[in-house]
Amino acid sequence: MELLAVSLRAYYADFTEAAAAENLTASQGKTLSVLRQGPAAMRVLARTLSCDASNITGIIDRLEKRGLVHREPSPTDRRVKNVVLTPEGERAVDAIRANMHATMAGLDALDDAERATLHDLLSRTFEAAAVTA
Repeated sequence: MELLAVSLRAYYADFTEAAAAENLTASQGKTLSVLRQGPAAMRVLARTLSCDASNITGIIDRLEKRGLVHREPSPTDRRVKNVVLTPEGERAVDAIRANMHATMAGLDALDDAERATLHDLLSRTFEAAAVTA
């Protein structure tokens, strides 16, 4: 667990630096990354990012002002607004990922089989947590 914690600290430090290069906070970058998976309601974003709904509102307001996301009505519930990544938001996520040099260097040190094994092990390790999240 200690090695996993060290790995995660290094990943988040790298992510934070890459997000800052795009003039984003780590929270804004994480929000964009989550939205890369598809539109999400504000309450879902707050739960996924483990933050208060009032915090996510401020984050989305700032991202929307920069043109990185927009709000649109949910197709299934007119009372709900989904947050959607714009093309500029997608570009920002791509730039963050491309600038995560320390993380990528670590992964590049592994061959394809080792990366596949790491993926499999992490998937199995956290499978139960993903079901409850």
